[in-house]
Amino acid sequence: MISSLDGRGHHRESRFGGRVTLLAVAASLVLLSACGEKKEKAASQTAAKVNKEEITVHQINFVLQQQRGLQPEQAEAAGKQILERLIDQELAVQKAEELKLDREPRVVQQMEAAKREIIARAYIEKTGEAVSKPTDADIKAYYDAKPALFSARRIYSLQEIVIEAKPEQMPALREQLGAAKSINDFVEYLKANGYRFSGNQAVRPAEQLPLNLLDTFSKLNDGQAVLLPSATGAQVVLLAGSRSEPVDEARAKPAIEQFLLNEAKRKLIESDIKALRTAAKIEYEGKFAQAPAEAASAAPTAAPAPIAAPAPAASEGGLSASDISKGMGIK
Repeated sequence: MISSLDGRGHHRESRFGGRVTLLAVAASLVLLSACGEKKEKAASQTAAKVNKEEITVHQINFVLQQQRGLQPEQAEAAGKQILERLIDQELAVQKAEELKLDREPRVVQQMEAAKREIIARAYIEKTGEAVSKPTDADIKAYYDAKPALFSARRIYSLQEIVIEAKPEQMPALREQLGAAKSINDFVEYLKANGYRFSGNQAVRPAEQLPLNLLDTFSKLNDGQAVLLPSATGAQVVLLAGSRSEPVDEARAKPAIEQFLLNEAKRKLIESDIKALRTAAKIEYEGKFAQAPAEAASAAPTAAPAPIAAPAPAASEGGLSASDISKGMGIK
């Protein structure tokens, strides 16, 4: 009981004592109400029931998180579509289990492979978390080292001719391209000598060209062409035109930061996996018993993609981390 002195020095009971009691009762009621709300919320996590199985809001949200570029105002409609797909999936799963398809060796093998992939990816992501963000000095150094991507960035209008040819035909093709007065003259040479070829054209900003070609194209003048080896023969790429569209360091900074962070993670993960391989006891058997170096040298190398292959549009700011990755020749 809380008491106080009145004006005459006598003790009197304060009305706050009653209020405290009422507040305690009210708080208890609020807590009880909150518990009821939590139960209702917990129940509301079920989005649908398919026979005896539940599809939850968490499942829908997980799929939503995988949707790149989804706008907030699209989330509700997308969630409803995802729910319908999950219902169809659940029906298929239930029928498959009824038919005992989940016990078939092929299906079990696929599930185990998926499990291994998920666990290995989780480890890789965890390893990458140790990488620190690049510093402003790192970002500036990269910006200054890649003028063709940034300060001297150009938009290229390209015409490409993909030629089927043998390695021994490359010198003649290179000579003819250098001697031709126009690209049409070179095309006529291809026709006259029975070469199979196809043509494409495209407009590409600098960041959508592979790194090994970017420096070459940055030195070309409009109207000049270059011949490049390809998996099936050769590519002739003509710079039909270009325009300067530089990107300053402030605009490029977020993309460079993300790119450098991704690169640091990649290198750390490669180093970590290499250390794990060194520490592990790995024995190749059967037809795989050849030395790893010999097997690696026999593996085919991937050919660069055609210049005119479709590519995603540049971001509003002019560059994105994925754009720079393409410029760096990273898939």
